[in-house]
Amino acid sequence: MSLFHLELLPPIERKPDGSLPRMTGRQRQRAVTLIRKLCSACDNSNCLYLDDGEKVPCPQTLSYSVCCKFFRWMLLKDKAGQELETEIFGKDVMKRCAICGKAFLPGSNRAKYCDDCKIISLRRQKAEHAKRCRANSRTIDQQSP
Repeated sequence: MSLFHLELLPPIERKPDGSLPRMTGRQRQRAVTLIRKLCSACDNSNCLYLDDGEKVPCPQTLSYSVCCKFFRWMLLKDKAGQELETEIFGKDVMKRCAICGKAFLPGSNRAKYCDDCKIISLRRQKAEHAKRCRANSRTIDQQSP
């Protein structure tokens, strides 16, 4: 019995030569940690989706290739996996946050901050703007008779 219909998920992107995207050793370690922490189909490093009466080890924890649809489209899209997704799939457009240095996938070519730091930076910029406006209004009030 399948817990989730994997056939509904899109296929994993492939490189122009037809091979699957590869991870470095560090990325693979982070992927295994992510799988053990978040994957609903992982039971003691066994994949419940592939289980047909016999325990089957999770292929994604054994491989340096991104080979599991659930890992690609569910776990890497989760907030905890977004940075790893950017490192694996977005090397040509990946940027580093100007505040924390975390890798992120920018929404435009002007993006400087990751999602977490974007909120902090926007609040700081608004506070500075309001402070300048208050200072300018005080000087205008003092100059008028």
